[in-house]
Parts: sequence; structure tokens; C-alpha cells
Amino acid sequence: MPRRMRIGVIGGAVCSVIILAAMGIAAAAEYEVTVTNLTRGQVFTPILVASHQEGVRLFELGQPASVELEILAEGGDTGPLVASLRTKAQVLQVTDSGGPLPPGHSVTLAVRTTAKFDHVSVAAMLVPTNDGFFAINGVEGPRGDQTLTLFSPAYDAGTEENDERCVHIPGPPPICAGEGFNASRQGAEGFVHIHAGIHGIGDLVAADRDWRNPVANVTIRRRP
Repeated sequence: MPRRMRIGVIGGAVCSVIILAAMGIAAAAEYEVTVTNLTRGQVFTPILVASHQEGVRLFELGQPASVELEILAEGGDTGPLVASLRTKAQVLQVTDSGGPLPPGHSVTLAVRTTAKFDHVSVAAMLVPTNDGFFAINGVEGPRGDQTLTLFSPAYDAGTEENDERCVHIPGPPPICAGEGFNASRQGAEGFVHIHAGIHGIGDLVAADRDWRNPVANVTIRRRP
């Protein structure tokens, strides 16, 4: 290839990289997100992980939960929240772990990231609870070869009364096998807050199912 043509090809490639970088598409990499269940008696339902821009939030403490978060926190169903996030231009990728995570176990998921989409959110329901969940709510991911380590408390979606009755709590059996999502918010607190734990007022034994925060360890590592 003539020297002048080689220079033109190289120059065009560099120009393309600069243009893609300006669009927030260049330097594509992945966030490797590892979640460890720190509880003794709570199972995490399938875990949602999203990469997105700054400003995307799953919830605000002290404010009512969205219906999509309500469905996740009461029934462990990530589908509606995944679908909602995927409609947002500020979201790059959303995935979930596809299965429950028992106490003391870990799972690793990966989502794409770029210079523009450099924030991460994570969420899953705690079973058995009425509407308890853990979450990482829109944090900036690590840069370079750094690893970010975070701890999540248990949150209460405030969308269902905490009666601790298995008829209102989904599986997996033999823990409970109730209806899960309950569209009625009667008797609920009405806002997202730190969960008060299991008190043994219904079908759940506090000595087996209660916890002392935090409930989840989340590590995020950026890989090229």
C-alpha cells in the first residue's frame, strides 16, 4: 500500500475513534459485578444489573416506589423494571442473573460500559419478606483497573404491609409459596425506607430469617 494511502487510512481510523468518543461510544468495556449474599436466612431472587448515565435512579428514599420496583420487591420479578429501564436513552444495558442466590453464595454478571454510560444499578428481592430488597442505586463505576466494593442494607419498598405471612410471600419452597405481588398498597408505609427486619409476627421465625445490615456485598470491576 502506498505511504500516502496508509497515512489516509490511519488518519481516518483515528478520526473515527475521536468521533465515537465524543458520542460516548468509544472505549467500550464491561463492568464485572459480583454480588454476595451476606445473610443467614434470606434468599436473593434474580438480580438485576444495569449500566447507565448519571441521574438514572431505581428509587428515592422517603418517596413512593414505582410500580416496577414494587413488582420486583414483592414478587422478585425483574421483568417490568428491566423493560422500563430499556426504554430510557440514558441506559446502555440491563441484565439479570436468571436465578436465586442462596445465603453465603456469590454470582457475577457483566454489563457494557462506556465513557458516557459509567454508572451502575443493582437490585433484587429478599425472600422471605413482604417487600424487602437490596440495591445499589446509581453509583459511578470504577475507572482503570480499580475495584469498587459496596455494601447494601435491606430496603423496604413500602408497598405492602409487613405481615410476614407466607400467603403474601413468594417462594422458593419450602420457605414460602404465596402470591407474591399484591397490587393493593393498603396498610403499607407508602415510601421506600430502610427495612426494619423480621419480627416473627406471622409465619416467619425471626431467629431464622432476621438480619443485621448490610445484607449484600457488591464488587464492581472494570475490564476492557
